[in-house]
Amino acid sequence: MENSSTQTAANPQNSDQNKQDVLKDIRAKWSQDASAFKGKSDLVSQVAAKYGIDQAQAQREVDAVLKGRQVGAGA
Repeated sequence: MENSSTQTAANPQNSDQNKQDVLKDIRAKWSQDASAFKGKSDLVSQVAAKYGIDQAQAQREVDAVLKGRQVGAGA
């Protein structure tokens, strides 16, 4: 029996769905177009600037939303 990460890697449709889910979660939380971000650190910087919070707080917020998922061009 394959594990879910193997199934996702073997099925690009699942990978695309996961990416769409990440983008949807980001839009819901911050009203941001996540497709423009280059990566997680870029998203953290944007959130910090938009809401006037420090980088550490923005990092925690982003980590909570992403739950280990990738964001940006590499997602």
